[in-house]
Amino acid sequence: MLVMRPAQMADLAEVQRLAADSPVGVTSLPDDTERLREKIAASEASFAAEVSFNGEESYFFVLEDSESGRLVGCSGIVASAGYSEPFYSFRNETFVHNSRELKIHNKIHVLSLCHDLTGNSLLTSFYVERPLVDTAWSELNSRGRLLFVASHPERFADAVVVEIVGHSDEAGDSPFWDAVGRNFFDMNYAEAERLCGLKSRTFLAELMPHYPIYVPLLPDEAQEAMGQVHPRAQISFDILMREGFETDHYIDIFDGGPTLHARTSGIRSIAQSRVVPVRIGEPGKGGRQYLVSNGQLQDYRAIVADLDWVPGKPVTLSLAAAEALGVGEGVSVRLVAV
Repeated sequence: MLVMRPAQMADLAEVQRLAADSPVGVTSLPDDTERLREKIAASEASFAAEVSFNGEESYFFVLEDSESGRLVGCSGIVASAGYSEPFYSFRNETFVHNSRELKIHNKIHVLSLCHDLTGNSLLTSFYVERPLVDTAWSELNSRGRLLFVASHPERFADAVVVEIVGHSDEAGDSPFWDAVGRNFFDMNYAEAERLCGLKSRTFLAELMPHYPIYVPLLPDEAQEAMGQVHPRAQISFDILMREGFETDHYIDIFDGGPTLHARTSGIRSIAQSRVVPVRIGEPGKGGRQYLVSNGQLQDYRAIVADLDWVPGKPVTLSLAAAEALGVGEGVSVRLVAV
């Protein structure tokens, strides 16, 4: 059985194996032992902390095969993006150029560097092994952290954002980076993203142009790359779009990938999940798949289960499912349909 749980320091070697296979652009999952150790340590401290509002906390989850102990995925949440440094994005805007004498009225698409999204909660570090893409386990890996937000709303902001990895080729070159960022840094896209993963995105962002960029002046390839999704990030994008995230207003400052945004209360897994008491027994046949979480903190667990559940009634879990969640008869769990 695959179980989502908080990462532990004992997972470091397995997490680094996952990080090594993650695509260029996932700077929140660097293939670096020390940075990953810091990431897990910060997560352990966040789960242990008493929190009444979103601050500097970060929560890192892993998806574990409970039989083998092998990790097959990971994902995370930062409680407040840009808590210690600005969180930069390019904002899509329209400038109007008007000449009454020439009777010309033009609307021009521009990109403006901003940190509008600073302070929102941020979904990060999504990775799932390729055989699990397009399965319910990908949904567990992504949406399981949203069930955690639903159970602990005081720890998170009123809105959630996520940067989706943008288009780059097999050689690691990004048309958007080559047209914009590379003019300010003597390095290719893969090198820039690797440096961001090891250090910080902010020091590079601060050297980006602070004046609006007129999109029609960019090469066609760069314009076409804006808002495009890297093939290996498509599953994360699709899941979050079904959750109610929107893509229209912001893009990543490095690769031009979409930055998704949603009100926390309107996210499907949060708005439509239900807290119900548990009965232990044999689940009825003819049901459907649900994501089920125990709502706890340091002992948080989430799984996928086939359930014949009727709204307003207790949910019947198998003994194996109840043990995986660490719950007993009469304890409440949170669930939402896959």
